[in-house]
Amino acid sequence: MDSTRDATNGAMKLLPKELLEIQLGQIDLLLAMYAAEEELFVEDDVRTYVEELKDWCSGDDGVLFAGKTRPSITMLLMLQVHTNDEPATASSLKLDISIPLSVETSQDVTGMDEPPPVKFRLQQPTWMSKAEAAQLMAGIPQDESGNDMFTTIEQIKDAASQHLLQQAHSAAAEEEEEAAYPAHTNNTLLRVWFYFPSISTRAKRDDLVTHAPRYGLTGFLLAGKPGILCVEGGSARAVDDYMRFIKTESWGDIPAHHKKVSERYRETLGPGADGKNRGACEITDTLGERRGERANRNDMRLLEAWLTERGLGDAMTKVLI
Repeated sequence: MDSTRDATNGAMKLLPKELLEIQLGQIDLLLAMYAAEEELFVEDDVRTYVEELKDWCSGDDGVLFAGKTRPSITMLLMLQVHTNDEPATASSLKLDISIPLSVETSQDVTGMDEPPPVKFRLQQPTWMSKAEAAQLMAGIPQDESGNDMFTTIEQIKDAASQHLLQQAHSAAAEEEEEAAYPAHTNNTLLRVWFYFPSISTRAKRDDLVTHAPRYGLTGFLLAGKPGILCVEGGSARAVDDYMRFIKTESWGDIPAHHKKVSERYRETLGPGADGKNRGACEITDTLGERRGERANRNDMRLLEAWLTERGLGDAMTKVLI
């Protein structure tokens, strides 16, 4: 660990002794509170430097410090973070604590009654993304003089604990969702076809595709005039809940009389049936050229050929007539 990595390009001078003693006192408190070797990592040269500063502070005021002036020292604190739900289990968190000991030579310290604030840097843990780590630290106030170091440490622990708790709740919700909407296997398979007089808005089309897996559904969408949606899943509940979500959430900003979609055909395939859909996708741009003034009218013959290749050609008459 490089304890001088936050040095500036300008020359540095030590803090006035009364302020330096405050910083050294915080270092002593850290060493006392996190005495175990696996809790607080401090390099040997840092410990030596701290002792040299203590000796200098207790000496004659007229004597200049003989050692090298460091802008700050950095220690690595290992925190154990757990959620309130599972106090017996914990996840580790590494926190760099940088304690300023100097200021730039040009800075006037006359009248300075507080040392520069301690700085904290969270090392990204494996259970948190880089963006999540940055967001967590952005919510911790640490840029004001006089901030309490141990309060900040507790705030970081609490924020990390809340993050773990949210992760646990999200994972539990996903498990519940998977249990409620299991993906189809070799058991009974349900295939449902929907007809849209017209569907063109990109966001609405994307929602139809991206939200299907949440309900254990696969399928395909053909946008335009008319539009066709086919979904496959293991239960009628999954299909019904999916379409209810689309109408109330994705289409929540659309007037009710514009939400024109109708279920045209629902078929139940017996055990051992193999779904024709693989994933959820949109096939609008794969069928070939479309007709109409805005090139948004689908050629149903192309769709029929596409379905026939996949053994679904019989569905055309049931869906469109």
